[in-house]
Amino acid sequence: MPPSIDIVQHESQFDLNEQTSQQEINHVVKSLTRTHSINHASTALIGKAMTSHIAHINHDDCDAGDEDSFFVCDLGEVINSYNLWKELLPQITPHYAVKCNTNVEVIRLLAKLGTGFDCASKSEIDTILGLGISPSRIIYANPCKTNSFIRHANEKHVNFTTVDNCQELYKIQKHHEKCGILIRIATDDEDAQCRLSTKFGCTVSEAVNSLLPLAKELGLRVKGVAFHVGSGAKDFTSIFKAVRDSRVIFDKGIELGFEMDLLDIGGGFERETFRESSKVVNESLRQFFPAEFQSTHNLRIIAEPGRFMVSNAFTLGCHIIARRDVKQDGIEAMIYINDGVYGNMNCILFDHQHPKAYVLSHANKFYYHEEIENETVEGKHQFSIWGPTCDGLDCVSNSTELSKNVQVGDWLFFPNLGAYTSAASTGFNGLGSSAKTIYVNSAQ
Repeated sequence: MPPSIDIVQHESQFDLNEQTSQQEINHVVKSLTRTHSINHASTALIGKAMTSHIAHINHDDCDAGDEDSFFVCDLGEVINSYNLWKELLPQITPHYAVKCNTNVEVIRLLAKLGTGFDCASKSEIDTILGLGISPSRIIYANPCKTNSFIRHANEKHVNFTTVDNCQELYKIQKHHEKCGILIRIATDDEDAQCRLSTKFGCTVSEAVNSLLPLAKELGLRVKGVAFHVGSGAKDFTSIFKAVRDSRVIFDKGIELGFEMDLLDIGGGFERETFRESSKVVNESLRQFFPAEFQSTHNLRIIAEPGRFMVSNAFTLGCHIIARRDVKQDGIEAMIYINDGVYGNMNCILFDHQHPKAYVLSHANKFYYHEEIENETVEGKHQFSIWGPTCDGLDCVSNSTELSKNVQVGDWLFFPNLGAYTSAASTGFNGLGSSAKTIYVNSAQ
């Protein structure tokens, strides 16, 4: 279980409302910060699994593939994330964003815990249904869908989706007329790690003046509003604004006779800042969707967390396959590892992440616990780190400090690589697109 955390109460000390200034909102957000400590139970199991795996590899006579990169997944961290969510946002049902990490064991665990699922394609829908999970727990949260995928959702009884334009409403009428519709609105996500409103989301004006009237004319079932403040969001004032905008659309929908009973607050949440973001969520809901409104309209509130659930749960181990001494620009050597931006660190290109490397083994000694638990350890050796493909873009880090003068045959590890990593890996250069996963559970 996660450490005890104070839950925001309805009698909040913060008084946010429609007239609240940007400066006042920023003050509230900054006051909600909290740091997180190392999970020693988790690191103990991960360290044991990683060192045990590489200890049995003889680099001189092992079979091809034995030295491949590998993940250690701590399912206990997934459980901790879910428990933390339910502690701080108990009234909001998480629908895990399948695109973030399609690991089947993670999906099975989250289903057992009680989450719903955010699917964006036929394949993702079929993955969830193939595990025996009810279609009622799926939201087809892709505002722009292929016609055949809409028909497939209809056939499989996936009955909720998101829409942000009028053309999509015509498609829904033709291929899945009884589907529950959430109007997807744009948000102020300029400071997010990955912006989404550049591609998806209509304005409040478009929703009120175009989409809702057309949906009424077409006889469609608008059920509420959805938004997403961006993946890896940093500016939580955008949550407040999006909830405020959602209420405007709810009021118009109710006026038009729609049964508005579902609010989807999207994703973008991270474990490290969740105390902060969850309090902004709670305060925003208190202001614009108070308990009386929720009760009157039987309102359900859901979200689409992805990285929040899995980022901290996966650690990647990589073998150093080559070293090239260069002695320039402060770099001692270029080291080449057997994973990179076309593999399980594609998050560097696609998700703007900066994976941090640590020494797992050097000269037949293991350093996992020393590296991960002693934050005062300072690197003494400067390297650039490169992936295994023949592409010059395959650079993991232009400059990284490591505590040891690593050589060919040593291993590195990269923690917190569960989000938008393996799900987007490729088979470029014939180097494979999947990595073995070893499972541990620190929650047992």
